[in-house]
Amino acid sequence: MKTRITLPTVAPEAYQALMNLEKYISTTSLTPIHKELIKIRASQINGCAFCISMHTADARKHGISEQRIYLLSAWRESDVYSEEEKAILALTEQVTLISNHVSDEVYQNAANLFDEKYLAEILLAIITINAWNRMAITTGMRAV
Repeated sequence: MKTRITLPTVAPEAYQALMNLEKYISTTSLTPIHKELIKIRASQINGCAFCISMHTADARKHGISEQRIYLLSAWRESDVYSEEEKAILALTEQVTLISNHVSDEVYQNAANLFDEKYLAEILLAIITINAWNRMAITTGMRAV
């Protein structure tokens, strides 16, 4: 697929609004590891090669091991993720696959592990990467 419309050029104000949301996420109390796990897992589900490439490289810079990156798509069968990380990954999957809705069980598990502010930041990070994935996939952005 060739690159399609270039949103930053055609709709710079809208693109800037999404960038501002991304800048907000970067100022939250979310740990860099939590941010990258969210970004990689949502991007895997959405099939966004551009974002997977970018965020796996970022994950390595933040000290996430190759093993944890490789096992991310099978996190339920792995012991390399903490209880908190597993709650974040479960929530990421259900928000990303929103047509199946977010179950009370998955939401409550996360709510039990995190305070409201951190939970809100998790949700905003999930929502934001899904917006980026949809933009990259729809416009034909390519991983290098």
